[in-house]
Order: sequence, then C-alpha cells, then structure tokens
Amino acid sequence: MERLTENQRYTISVMLKRGHSKIEIASYLGRDKSVIYRELKRNCDKRSGEYRADLAQRKYEKRLKDKVKRVKFTEELKSKVDELLKEDYSPEQVHGRLKAEGKFCVSHETIYQYVWIDKKQGGTLYLHLRCGNKRYRKRSGSKDKRGILRNRIGIEERPKIVDQKSRFGDLEIDTVIGKNHKKALLTINDRVTGLVWIRLLEGKHAKPLTAEAIQALWDNRGKIHTITADNGKEFADHQTIAEQLDVDVYFARPYHSWERGANENTNGLIRQYFPKGSSFEEITPEKVKWVQDKLNNRPRKRLNYLTPNEMYNIIVNNEAVALAA
Repeated sequence: MERLTENQRYTISVMLKRGHSKIEIASYLGRDKSVIYRELKRNCDKRSGEYRADLAQRKYEKRLKDKVKRVKFTEELKSKVDELLKEDYSPEQVHGRLKAEGKFCVSHETIYQYVWIDKKQGGTLYLHLRCGNKRYRKRSGSKDKRGILRNRIGIEERPKIVDQKSRFGDLEIDTVIGKNHKKALLTINDRVTGLVWIRLLEGKHAKPLTAEAIQALWDNRGKIHTITADNGKEFADHQTIAEQLDVDVYFARPYHSWERGANENTNGLIRQYFPKGSSFEEITPEKVKWVQDKLNNRPRKRLNYLTPNEMYNIIVNNEAVALAA
C-alpha cells in the first residue's frame, strides 16, 4: 500500500482540529481506518499527544533514513562473483549463470560497478574482462587480392536450414594470426551450440591447416553437415576436408564477415587470451587447449546461460542438464 504523503498528513492534522473522527478522515482520504490509527500512534507528539503534520513528516523521514537496508550484495555473493569473474565470465554471464542455477544475483550493471571499484582500489578483477578494440580492415577503394579458390562453392548455395540454427554440425572456420604473421590459430565453431575447436598452426599454409582441421573434427565425423569459410588461401585444400569428413564446404562472400557472425564472435572471445598484435611464438598447444576448454565451459547468454558443452550434450547426446537446486 502507498505511504501517506506530506499533503495527506496536513489534511489529517486539519480534520482532527475540526473535530472529524478517524473513520471520517480515513473515508475522505480513501484509506483504511487502520492507516489513520497507525499514523497517529507513530507520529504524534509523545509529550502533548498532539498530531502536527510537520512533526509527523519529520518522524517519517527519519525512520525512512534510519531503516536498515537489506544488503543484497553480500560477502558470500561477492566471493562467488569473484570466483566466476576469475574464470573469465563476463558480468552478464555471471548474473545469467547464477540465475539459471536458481540462485540470487545482483544485476550485471552492479557487478560492473563492483569491478571498477575494485580496480580503483588496486584490484585485478578488471583484467578478466574482454577488451573491444577490434580494428576492421578498410574495404573501400581496394580490390580483393586474395584470388578465387578453385572449385569454390558460394554461400548462396548453402542449404537454408543452416540459417535456422536448428541442428548441430553446421560449422564456421577461420584463422587468427599472431604478430608478424608468425604462427596462427585455427578456429572452428558450431553455429548452434557455440562449441569451439582451436588448434595452433605454424603458419597459414593450406596443407597443415587441412590436417589440423580434419584431426580436430574427426571424432564428430558423421555429425557434421556443413563448414563455412572465408576466402583466404589457407583454405585452398578445402576439397580434402570435404572428402575426409564427408561434409560440404561453402565460402562466404568477400568482406561479408556477418555471414560468419558466430565465428567472428568466437574469435573475439579468443582474443581475450591472445590479444591482437601479440606474438604467438611462445604459445603452446597446452595453452590453446586450456583456452578451448575455458570457452566451451563458459555460459552464453544466447544459450540461456548454458555452456557450449552442456548444449552439445543436450542436442547430440540427449543428456539432461539440471542447474536449479
């Protein structure tokens, strides 16, 4: 029920002085008589018993100010938030995952504020947030000098069911390049589950990339339907991938990165661990596997805060995933 306003308190004061009963005052204000009785009991002058609107309002405001506020962001919750942030969950993923598990959590905006306060106090939680300084290659005034791959099949011929994102096994493939073009990462992701495979490459040569792609996906052969790539020469041996995995390979149109939007997003997640402009020369396959496992076990908003591994088990293995206690 709405609280009494300052004007209503003045009305009560005036009507009392004019001899109106508490029931008449309640009726005039459209309130239950208990509201008037409680107001007089709590806010009258304790010495004289008189009800004055200005005194009543001051008492009300003081009680409101002194009222113990419920602490939502408890130390226990902060500890859990810290734990998930250090697993490289974004604030939104922290909030969504805890909610999906049936647990209370403050808003993701509150978690962001908490992270920045921690930074000002010398903390390091902010280091686990993604940085979005991605630069895009200039497109105007230049022609694509990468050439056209032999026996290339364009994305316009790809089955429409791929756009529906209704099944596992429609993949996107790309490379992430290290500093000075020394070493690279092969990245493959499933459009529905978000599952990602990452492999370390010595460069962008087609033959080694093809071998790594086949090895990464071998255990899922028979479950894969399509692979969509960009037009880089590193995918020149695409027919071998298609034959070995019995899969159809399609190519997006040049400079149409949104046609592989899921892969662009995946590469952005990977860049959190291997920033743009950094050297890949000291990276080990073990480190790459660690990042792959991190991403496959991180909840995603579009998956209702399930992880890619959990979605894979639901769709492919028909396993139930229970989150709420």
